[in-house]
Amino acid sequence: MSDETDLIAEAEARLLDAAITAAPRLGWTSRLVAQAARECGMSAGEAQLILPHGARDLAALMGRRHDERALAMLAGCDPAAMKVREAIRAAALARCEAAMEDEAATRRWSGFLALPGNLPLALRLLWASADRLWRWAGDTATDENHYSKRVLLAEILASTLAIRLAAGVGAARAHLDQRIARVMAFEKWKANLPRGAAARLAARLGRLRYGAGGAKQEPAR
Repeated sequence: MSDETDLIAEAEARLLDAAITAAPRLGWTSRLVAQAARECGMSAGEAQLILPHGARDLAALMGRRHDERALAMLAGCDPAAMKVREAIRAAALARCEAAMEDEAATRRWSGFLALPGNLPLALRLLWASADRLWRWAGDTATDENHYSKRVLLAEILASTLAIRLAAGVGAARAHLDQRIARVMAFEKWKANLPRGAAARLAARLGRLRYGAGGAKQEPAR
C-alpha cells in the first residue's frame, strides 16, 4: 500500500475504535461520527473526507474488521482437512464470535443495519462476509453454486448472530447446526434439478448481491 493509503487506513481504524466505544450510548448516528472525530482530534471536514457516508461507512468498516478478526481466529484451522460442513460451521462460529468481542456496539450496529434504508448495505456486508469465508474454506465454484453458497451462508451468518445476541451461545450453536443440516439437504435437492432450472435459480440469487434490482448502491466501500 502507498503511504497515503496507509494513512487513510490508520485514520479509519482510529475512528472505528472511538466509535465502538461510543456506539452503545449514541447508536450508529451522525452524533457517533462527530463524537469519534472529536476523540481522534479530527475536524468535521476531515472526518467527512474519510467517512463521506457517515455512520454507514463506519458500519462497513466494522463489518470488515469483524471479517478480518474471524479469519485470524481461523488461522489455526486447515479447511482442506475438514468436511465442507465442518469448515463452514467453524467459519460461521468464528464470524459470530468476532462480532461478539464488540458485543455492545454490535447490538446497535445490527439494529442500524436492519433499518429499511440500510438494507442494501446490510446485504452487501453479508455477501462480503460469506464470500470471504467461502474462499477461506477453499471454494472455487464459478457456476451457479458460487451464488447459492454465498446467499445461503449470508442468511446463516445473519440469523446465527441474531440468536447469539438474543439467546446466548448455546442457542446460537444449536441454530447453526440445524441450519447447516437444512442447507446440506437443499444442496442435495438442487443437485437433482435440471441444468436450466439451476441456472435460473442462480441468476435470481446473484441479483441479491447488491440488493433489489441488481444495482449497486452507495456507499461503495
